[in-house]
Amino acid sequence: MKTAIVTDSTAYLPGPERDRLGIRMVPLSVTIDGKTYEEEVDLETDRFYDLVKEGELPKTSQPPIGKFTKCFESLREEGFDAVVVVTLSSGISGTFNSAVQAGDLVDDLDVRVFDSEIACMPQGFYVTRAAGMAIEGASPESIMAELNRMKKNLSAYFMVDDLSHLQRGGRLSGAQALIGGLLQVKPLLHFEDRVIVPFEKIRTRKKAMNRIADLLARDTEEGPLEAAIIHANRREDAEAWRAELSGKFPDVDITISHFGPVIGTHLGEGAMGLGWVKK
Repeated sequence: MKTAIVTDSTAYLPGPERDRLGIRMVPLSVTIDGKTYEEEVDLETDRFYDLVKEGELPKTSQPPIGKFTKCFESLREEGFDAVVVVTLSSGISGTFNSAVQAGDLVDDLDVRVFDSEIACMPQGFYVTRAAGMAIEGASPESIMAELNRMKKNLSAYFMVDDLSHLQRGGRLSGAQALIGGLLQVKPLLHFEDRVIVPFEKIRTRKKAMNRIADLLARDTEEGPLEAAIIHANRREDAEAWRAELSGKFPDVDITISHFGPVIGTHLGEGAMGLGWVKK
């Protein structure tokens, strides 16, 4: 059985890696000052943060069902029998539902949609694992089983400079944003039950980063890990943090990724996070 892997743009996998692994990508969109862009297609991340500084707060939108339908039909024409789709969390976007509905519209193709319950490079961990299995000829059932197994062994935490972005976008409650602003805390955030919630309230960015390192240290005891630092227009800070973490955890494979336009809209510039999964 020939199985294709599809994801949405919020995994923020580099184009060359998608090409190498044969991963297809369906983009989400952002609208800035009345103009709509498809992220990772006609709007690069650096340009996005420049535009945000110059204009109003962007709005984001999920891919229309037709985008997924066209992608699935193309894969069927290429001779694929099945598709495994990995989307960002259904708790913050309707992308998962769009993919499910599109799959129902395409005949003669076995479409399986996996809700990563997260976003960004942690979502990408699922995608690359699935792609590697597909290349080796794994069935869609075994790929979905592996992704569900991974879900028990994946962690991600992040912090933002300003909670108001999450509050305005409806991704964090107004009460939580207000409390954070009053106390001047840098809360650690994570995904729980598909939505973004506070994990712990910590007063400084450095203490928050140290706390994330402690959580990583705990999981290194369970076996080899791959990890990704994720940043919102803070490449130098990300590089410095990787150097620090690599010194402490030489056996952890740490890469650097980013919060692209859609997720960056809701987190704001300066956000930083770390995700990891068992190899």
